Amino acid sequence: MSTVVHSCTAVLERGEWQPMKQKRKKIDYSKWGYIFILPFFISFFIFSLIPLVDTIRYSFYEYYRSGLKEIGPNFIGMDNFVSLLKSDMLKYAGNTLILWVIGFVPQIVIALLLASWFVDERLKIHGQQFFKVVIYLPNLIMASAFAMLFFTLFSNKGPINSILLSMGLTENPIDFMGTAFGTRSLVGVMNFLMWFGNTTIMLMAAIMGISPDIFEASEIDGCNSMQRFFLITLPLIRPILAYTLITSIIGGLQMFDVPQILTNGQGSPDRTSTTLIMFLNNHLKSKNYGMAGALSVYLFIVSGILCFIVYRITNDEDPDGSKAAAKKAKKAARKMERR
Repeated sequence: MSTVVHSCTAVLERGEWQPMKQKRKKIDYSKWGYIFILPFFISFFIFSLIPLVDTIRYSFYEYYRSGLKEIGPNFIGMDNFVSLLKSDMLKYAGNTLILWVIGFVPQIVIALLLASWFVDERLKIHGQQFFKVVIYLPNLIMASAFAMLFFTLFSNKGPINSILLSMGLTENPIDFMGTAFGTRSLVGVMNFLMWFGNTTIMLMAAIMGISPDIFEASEIDGCNSMQRFFLITLPLIRPILAYTLITSIIGGLQMFDVPQILTNGQGSPDRTSTTLIMFLNNHLKSKNYGMAGALSVYLFIVSGILCFIVYRITNDEDPDGSKAAAKKAKKAARKMERR
């Protein structure tokens, strides 16, 4: 035993002995992340990317059905795009813009107002959860059900006309859907009712994310409610406003179900409520896949341009003003050098 102890001591003194390092097997979990997101990419590739590329390809071909005879696909270049510009596409684009503005402007105004009220602790509004549920409920109703409900309410023999006649406010039933103003107003009201609750909830979440210390500091500095809203709240919720505006623009360009059901697909009166997607649907029903593909490409390009413009307008790349101050300093230095 003593011999073993002396030998170990000698080895330690010479520095030849080193403890054995335990090798631990490193487990890599990154592959599981790729495995979990793989179904999404497969689904996107099959159901979105391939149809998108195929739609762009068909936009350059003459491909339609005439009776029982199928014409094409024959490559014709940009002829489909030129034909669309010569058609009523621009008129339908104007209809889509008007319908979107009628629904979106009151939507964003009312949503901002309600969000500011519900979040303001000074008002002490009771039953906030109840009001949140109530304003969000219309978002759960299908657009087709909304359209059928409004069609029934505002028809010539509907409840609204019956009430007006019984109260003596009108002598004859009002043809709400017989005028462009009436039809567009109904479509705008339906879009407003369906989406203002969702917008309100998102804006409430954005305002609640602002630090209360900022609002307290503004009160100490003497800011009133209007100054607080326009100078503090709006600039700080700009990312959510940009998201709301972009999604609303995309939804407006895709507006179809409400005017389609309300006007029975006719866009009456005189096609003043026909949207771009209704125009696209007409091409699909007539089996004109080339024109439908070209119109889809137009919608894709317009959506991209509008979203880019909104992003550039709402994105503040210099929130603290440091870049602007640096530019001013450089300009001042250049002026001094010239002198």
